[in-house]
Formats: sequence, C-alpha cells, structure tokens
Amino acid sequence: QVQLVESGGGLVQTGGSLRLSCAVSGSRWRLYVMGWYRQAPGAQRELVASMTQGGTTNYADPVKGRFTISRDNAKSTVYLQMNTLKPEDTAVYYCNANFGIGGTYWGQGTQVTVSS
Repeated sequence: QVQLVESGGGLVQTGGSLRLSCAVSGSRWRLYVMGWYRQAPGAQRELVASMTQGGTTNYADPVKGRFTISRDNAKSTVYLQMNTLKPEDTAVYYCNANFGIGGTYWGQGTQVTVSS
C-alpha cells in the first residue's frame, strides 16, 4: 500500500519560513515526479512546485524565487522550503507522487497558515 507521510506545516508570521517534507513508501513502481500542491478555502487545488527524478523543476509563478523544491531519491522524500511567506500562501499543502503507470497518489495534507 502506497503511503505519503507529510510533515512540517504550521503557523508562521509574514516573512517567515517553513519546510515541508513528504516521505513516500510502499510502491514497486519507479517514482517519476514528486510535487506539492495547495488548496486555499474556496479555491481549487493548484500546483506549487514539482520535480522529476532527473531534477527538472517547475514552479508556479506566485512562488518563484521564494520556494525551493528538492528531493532525496534514495529516501523517496520530497521537500519544499518556503521562504518569505505571505498571507496568500495560507492553504492546505498536499504532496503528490507520480509513478507513471503505477498511478498517482496524494498525501493527507498539511496546513500552512501565514499570519499578517
């Protein structure tokens, strides 16, 4: 059974930093893309950042220059370093693991709240 275990969310003031982690386990398939999405109240879930196994990254425009995604392939873990946080970054953040034909899986979500 595939599991994605997230950690690192919380409450932070504007301008602060947080680091999210997501550890993936339980799949026999190759892990191609790992990423982070977020969903604010009343909004659709949106991509924040993603990273391929080869290291190619993709960032949403609102977080470019502030957030950094990284991954440890040996540990099947992806990280999201979030700096210079803004109130509009407040959302539930979800980890996503794409195994290609092995399927796509989601974490349970972790709340990030940025106070003004």
